[in-house]
Amino acid sequence: MTARTSRRPDAHLDSAAVTSAADRPGLRTAAIPVEAVTEVRSDPQRGGFEAVAVVAAAAAVLAQVAYPLLAGSALRTATITAVLAFAVASVASATAWLGMRAGGLLLLGAAGLGLVAEAVGVATGRPFGTYRYAGTLGPQLLGVPLLVPLAWTMMAYPALLAARRLAPPAGVRRRVVVAFLGGVTLAAWDLFLDPQMVAAGHWSWSYPAPSLPGVPDVPLTNTAGWLLVGALLTGLLDALLPASPAPAAELLPAVLLTWTWLGSLLANVAFFGRPEVGALGGIAMGLVVVPYLRRLRMQWGAS
Repeated sequence: MTARTSRRPDAHLDSAAVTSAADRPGLRTAAIPVEAVTEVRSDPQRGGFEAVAVVAAAAAVLAQVAYPLLAGSALRTATITAVLAFAVASVASATAWLGMRAGGLLLLGAAGLGLVAEAVGVATGRPFGTYRYAGTLGPQLLGVPLLVPLAWTMMAYPALLAARRLAPPAGVRRRVVVAFLGGVTLAAWDLFLDPQMVAAGHWSWSYPAPSLPGVPDVPLTNTAGWLLVGALLTGLLDALLPASPAPAAELLPAVLLTWTWLGSLLANVAFFGRPEVGALGGIAMGLVVVPYLRRLRMQWGAS
């Protein structure tokens, strides 16, 4: 499958049209061309990328399940494996449903902006606060482990899909809401991520105060920085990537987003001894994930 050229122009559907049609009483699936879904599903190359995405997603989940049971080099290996596999799953899923060009743009856009933001952050202390990496996550570029831009990539795609599904159907306001909701999703995820990585010794802040309750090692500036960069990143991807052709295209990313939310909540409460982190991240991510799953389920049924 090449970049959107293998599909007829009229077979592509903007997700805003799906949202608008699904929300209007009496209207059902007229806005979702059956040919578009059939064409995408019958493409053998799409099936190959989707298979890669499923296998990578399973590997990411298994590595994350094993995380609380490991220590030392095994724990580091599990961390790296989880990020790499999750990133492959997101890029492969986008490639399967949106085309090779979209998969490449997702990787270049998310990893590129993530690297720039982190390099600026390490060098200047903005916008996340003054922090440094410990050199435990593999090769670095501009003071940033190459694994870190892939962590931005792995969650940027599910965050984008959730934001698009919840945003208004059209107009400038839609673009703003998509960017904002994507930023909220990524910042909420980081409420889980940063305390876990600081505890593992992968990075640290020079001035962690003021901080959120129960999270003494991570400053509030970091959350603000994630919200800003996450919104910029989501807005960029929203401009670069075509809309999903059908709700089925979001199934795997939605599963991974839900797993990240519930798995992180459980891990912090039951294994890491950080109930405050579990509560903060659980509530913040739930504000986006719950309505997203509800909307996706409604539109899946309508299709």
